[in-house]
Amino acid sequence: MNYSLAPILNAAGIAIYVALGLTALYGVFCVILLVRQIAQKRFLTQNAANEFLDQVHEDIEKKDYEAVVNLCDSPPYWSKAVPQLILVAMANMERPAKKLRQLLAEKFERDILADLEYRMSWISTIVKSAPMLGLLGTVIGMINAFDKIGNMQESGGDPSQLAGEISFALFTTAAGLAVAIPLVMAGALIHVRIGKLQDSVQEHTGDFLDILEASRKS
Repeated sequence: MNYSLAPILNAAGIAIYVALGLTALYGVFCVILLVRQIAQKRFLTQNAANEFLDQVHEDIEKKDYEAVVNLCDSPPYWSKAVPQLILVAMANMERPAKKLRQLLAEKFERDILADLEYRMSWISTIVKSAPMLGLLGTVIGMINAFDKIGNMQESGGDPSQLAGEISFALFTTAAGLAVAIPLVMAGALIHVRIGKLQDSVQEHTGDFLDILEASRKS
């Protein structure tokens, strides 16, 4: 008695297509979320950053530290990385300059960079998984096609009808690559933005700490 694997293979093929679709959607979601998070943490322009730092510099020269805290905690700035780090610095002003720099660097890496890298790890996982899912779908499709060839030899039929089955099976590999390739490009773009965010935060917090140290010495 012969048993056909077609129902199981067809169900597995559908499951793989659903998995590819969900993988693509989650990858797009992670990319959009990361782009928005990075945009929230950065100043829109260098002029905006300079305007903020000039105001902070002016308040620190007056030793009006409460004004600095209020400025950093105001709606235009409370979601950005540099004002958040300045708030941490103002709450730990008693620390030496070297310890304060180390504290801000650790705070930035732990609270901001770590979250961005966590999201990036999911994009990397999707980039690796999507082609493998596509290849698995192709293998299952080819097994299904050869199973039908075996049945045709017993019951008869036109083997040319299998061309559609084989092309449909190969389509899963193309679908997996279609998911992975745009995410590779998006991941590279996000890495560049994260690098720019890190550079700008280091530059601006360094300027702030220099200003603060000069104010404390005076």
